[in-house]
Amino acid sequence: MRKTPARSSLPPRLRAALVAVAVAAVTGTTLAGSPASAAAPATDTTQFKGVNWADPRDNFADDYLQLSGLSTTDSYRQTYAKATRIIAAFRANLGANTVRLPINPYTVNGAYWKSYRGVIDAASDQGFKVIVSYWEGTGDRKDGFIDDEATYWPMWNTVVKAYKNDKRVYFEPMNEPHGYTDAEWADIAAKWLNTYKSVPRNRVFVSGAGYNDHVTTVCADPRLKGTYLSLHHYGFWKDYATYDQWVSDLKVRIGDCANRTVADEFGAPMTTGLNYNVKTPDDNFVNYVQAVTDTFRELKMGSVYWPGLRTDDTYSMQKLVGDPNRPWLVTTNQSGADRLAWAWGRGKPVKG
Repeated sequence: MRKTPARSSLPPRLRAALVAVAVAAVTGTTLAGSPASAAAPATDTTQFKGVNWADPRDNFADDYLQLSGLSTTDSYRQTYAKATRIIAAFRANLGANTVRLPINPYTVNGAYWKSYRGVIDAASDQGFKVIVSYWEGTGDRKDGFIDDEATYWPMWNTVVKAYKNDKRVYFEPMNEPHGYTDAEWADIAAKWLNTYKSVPRNRVFVSGAGYNDHVTTVCADPRLKGTYLSLHHYGFWKDYATYDQWVSDLKVRIGDCANRTVADEFGAPMTTGLNYNVKTPDDNFVNYVQAVTDTFRELKMGSVYWPGLRTDDTYSMQKLVGDPNRPWLVTTNQSGADRLAWAWGRGKPVKG
């Protein structure tokens, strides 16, 4: 999940420096020279046009996950009905066909799982692709490591058993595994694949190492062949960069692995009045949004915006309106939605 400057454990400048060091220190391969083609599940990833739907707490929780607009006291039927409307709004307002959802052991291994499944089912029943990703807890547990393997593996046993036969559901073993070295994370991803051999590899998203901030090492690992790779990329990682610098920053994190990679988190402020449809060279976030959406389109990469919906998040592309029992969404920044459409192969380029 996005670590905003106000909520990150590190200042943005220091974090950006550490991310750059991690990318530059890739072990055993060059950033631009990993053998992506041998492990590609498809020729491109443009079929994934999506948004994240999040808990207001950034999905880091030591209890039930409660997605914006839902309630942990709702029944399966109530959850399914609300989720059906919100998923329909993602499609109507943005043209999305994919949603990324969090899971954790509290939610899956607890009583709320029966209701929470209504979100996944509602999305799948409407033809959406669903990326289900594990989030760690908060507080001391928010350290980039799996919190407790004694609950992590039973969680995945339950989720895989429920959805391994639903071709629209995809599995992401962990969000932002930054506590592990590149090699350690690859080992865990390989263990996940070996544990769940019944899941086709082209329905698995292996997170990039670190904060999902580079995919080159997991791409180069032959044990992970055939999986998709997930990348995260954010404009607040730099105080300022030009359009060209943002393009270069993104491409070095992808290497030649674009045909396996989906950017399943990227985002920028949407409620502050920025216009992403006009070139504004002195604005870092405008440069960033224009650069990454152009690059996703150029490289034929799928992308999943962070967040499509998260209450009280300035990055949120959508906002809840109407009766809480019959929720609907409105777009918070049409120029942001336009750039998202551009990344997905529609729309028009920005104005000069």
